[in-house]
Amino acid sequence: MSPTAEPAPPGTSGRASRGRGGRTDPTRLWAPLLGIVSALGAFAVAELVALVVGSGSSPVLVVGAGVVDRVPPWLKDFAVETFGTADKTVLLLGIVLVLAVAAVAAGILETRRPPWGTALLVVVGAVGVLAAVTRPDATPLWALPTVVGVGVGIMLLRTGAARLRAWRGSALSPVVAPTGPAAPETPLSAARRREALDRRSFLVFAGLTTATALVVGGASRMLSAGSRALTAVRDAIRLPAPVGPVVVVPAGASLDVPGLTPYVTPNDEFYRIDTALRVPEVNPDDWRLRVVGLVEEEIEISFDELLALPLVEHATTLTCVSNQVGGDLVGNAVWLGHPVRDLLARARPHADADMVLSRSADGWTASTPLDVLTDPGRESLLAVGMNGEPLPLAHGFPVRMVVPGLYGYVSATKWVVELKVTRFADDVAYWSTRGWSQRGPIKMSSRIDVPRSGASVSPGADGDVVVAGVAWSQHTGIAGVEVRVDDGEWEQADLAETISADTWRQWSWRWAAPEKGRHDLAVRATDADGAVQTSVKAPPAPDGSSGLYSIGVTVA
Repeated sequence: MSPTAEPAPPGTSGRASRGRGGRTDPTRLWAPLLGIVSALGAFAVAELVALVVGSGSSPVLVVGAGVVDRVPPWLKDFAVETFGTADKTVLLLGIVLVLAVAAVAAGILETRRPPWGTALLVVVGAVGVLAAVTRPDATPLWALPTVVGVGVGIMLLRTGAARLRAWRGSALSPVVAPTGPAAPETPLSAARRREALDRRSFLVFAGLTTATALVVGGASRMLSAGSRALTAVRDAIRLPAPVGPVVVVPAGASLDVPGLTPYVTPNDEFYRIDTALRVPEVNPDDWRLRVVGLVEEEIEISFDELLALPLVEHATTLTCVSNQVGGDLVGNAVWLGHPVRDLLARARPHADADMVLSRSADGWTASTPLDVLTDPGRESLLAVGMNGEPLPLAHGFPVRMVVPGLYGYVSATKWVVELKVTRFADDVAYWSTRGWSQRGPIKMSSRIDVPRSGASVSPGADGDVVVAGVAWSQHTGIAGVEVRVDDGEWEQADLAETISADTWRQWSWRWAAPEKGRHDLAVRATDADGAVQTSVKAPPAPDGSSGLYSIGVTVA
């Protein structure tokens, strides 16, 4: 009896999901793979085009930057608090995951419901184009990598889907057994041969596309090794000596307590929080800084001209406004640079100006009060060096701003290329348009580094438990630190030495812990003006967190 085909289910273009002998569709798992393969090809080509247009025009990067630009402050704080300095990696992985899901859906739709897969890729491409052309530093050409990439992706998707449908059709087509004399080749064997050819056609297409995408993508990565070349340029730079005294860290500034944060933060351990998903690659030979706006004389200087100006060295602790009470988004370094006030004095700001809008090479901006930058008692620097070497790429090479006493979002512009003298009433900076305070003075804070929260401790040889940490009140200075156990009295801790009021101070306290069990330790600081650290809790937004840091420990 001749086998017959089952009725075609809806949405299979007249083909059945089962065919000869009730056989299940052998291609059903290949449609999602087709979407991934097409996406790989699209991204490889897009990255190649981005090499010509500019590294910042990479589709993943422009979409990621668009997400960063549009997230509300509470979500930014959540990301920083949860993932710390890995927040950018998590964001990019999330974008890749979303795009992978879209690619799988496109593969299924284009195989089962053409041309809906193509339509989905067009929508994804439109989002990428919109993200590209709305970047602050973008040109219309920034849309080109996404447009070309999506075009290639659509071509691959439609070609692969056609081959996959052909394979599916030959696999599920009914075969009518012959009623006459046997032919040299039976219809069943002919159908199997067609199926094998169609299967091979699709698999060869998928394999070649994947291999080509990997080769093109790898070549793009090799050709975009600008950071490696820039690292070589950085390593060849020899910074001039400061015109003033060299910063020497006194021996008494660093307490010999295991686990205590070092007084000077090593460059590779210094926190990094910014909006750049890819570190801007600014060659010092091409770098220029412009001073414009409400000035009598606009100024433009090159990197060599900046190095030829008098450079000073100053130790300054920087703090991120997203730092939670007790957090680690704070670090202390010795910076080498030219005083910003000297450069502004050359430009002669207008009397009605009150703000400097600094701009990064990637378009990010910060609003810094003009009176802070021109304060003769504050070493606000155009920094070129960090802890005795040129700035690391990730920390603003070749030039960044360092301003004592202000959170980084209103002062510490990396890869700085422009200083616009203006007014708070006329201009707003990147985070000021997202609900954050415009001025951002750093709030006094303190934390316990030793012992760690939740630790089990035992008294040492002298019968005491060493409690230690750091405290900061930048540009005012720390005059005292106190520690409290449970609900007891506040007791004075010993302070280490410090270089200046612009850095944090280490502190330690010996705790005679006679009672075993769980105890709570809290810390608070007092600044040089006599103000005591507030116990009022506040989140980072809109102008920095506040409150007292406490930990729980168990005395064994």
